[in-house]
Formats: sequence, structure tokens, C-alpha cells
Amino acid sequence: MKTDIIRNIRHARPEDFKKVAPLIVQAMEDLACTFANTKDPQKALPLFEHFFQQPANQYSFENTIVYEEKGEIAGSITAYDGALLPLYREPFLKYIAINYNVKNLVIENETIKGELYIDTLSVYPQHQRKGIGRKLLLAIKDRAEKDGHKKLGLLVDFKNPSAKKLYSALGFETVGKKQLCNSVYEHLQLTL
Repeated sequence: MKTDIIRNIRHARPEDFKKVAPLIVQAMEDLACTFANTKDPQKALPLFEHFFQQPANQYSFENTIVYEEKGEIAGSITAYDGALLPLYREPFLKYIAINYNVKNLVIENETIKGELYIDTLSVYPQHQRKGIGRKLLLAIKDRAEKDGHKKLGLLVDFKNPSAKKLYSALGFETVGKKQLCNSVYEHLQLTL
């Protein structure tokens, strides 16, 4: 099974933007629309396609791994060192202020120094219930351990108990709450 996971998981490339941006938007739901100043998730895609292709930001291909099944991207996970959040967030907030007129957002730091932070995890609906999300989480956990991180963290929507169930089954525990725009999320961590 381990070889299947490794064989199906790879680092994302900039040219994956058309397949990964919809996964990012799907994972972020309303938050993606808030950032793109729209109510239509499809209209948020260009924003995340743009940032996925750029280096050194929250949504960059550099921070993303994908799960492929028969040559098709089925899911993705984006994670980065929590200490880099201010550096990674700055270009994104400047861009949405200028290009989408989105300013003065109430956004807590969603991660902390010492934590490898999972920003987004998403699997296309037709590939869900195959264990792909779990495989991506295990791959990121392995990366976190190899890179010397002591904690793996993420936010989960209080309205998404099935996601929390998956994280809890892997050992994630609640450590607090974080506000991002108009929503409050549960901050979960896994001690490595």
C-alpha cells in the first residue's frame, strides 16, 4: 500500500493550475468567494489559478502535492511552515485589495510558528470515499516529520463534522478557534 501512495503522489507543478485551483476553491468554500469579492465560486477560480502558479505564497504549487489516479489529478493538499504565514499572506492580501477591492478583512493568523500548516485539502467529488484525503494527509505528515516539524495543524469548519472525524481518527486534537473573515474555525493539531 505504501508504494501505491508514493506512486500516486507527486509535487505539484505550475501547469497543474487548472486542476488544482478548483480543489482549493472547493476546500475554502465561502472564504474563497470572500477573497474574490463574489458569491460565485467559479468567479474565484482565476484568483487561485494566478496564485497557484506563483512562488512564495499560501496557495503556491511549491507548497502543494497532488494525488493522481490514472494520470488525472484527484486531490491536492497545500501545506507550509506556519512561521512563513506573514510572508506568504502579504502578496495575496495586496493583490485582492488592488484587483478585487477586498480590504480590511478580519483574519487571524491561522497558524503558528513551529507548525506545518495544512492550508487546503480537497478531493474531487468523483474521487471521494477512496481514502485519497487520508493518503494526502499521511504524505504531508511524513513530510512534516522529515522536515523536523513538531506539530501539524489545520483549520476545520465547525459545519464539517465528517472532515473533523477524519482528522480526529488520525490523532488531530482541538487546540483553539480562529476567525477568518465572517467565520470561526476549529484549530486542530497533531503532535508528531
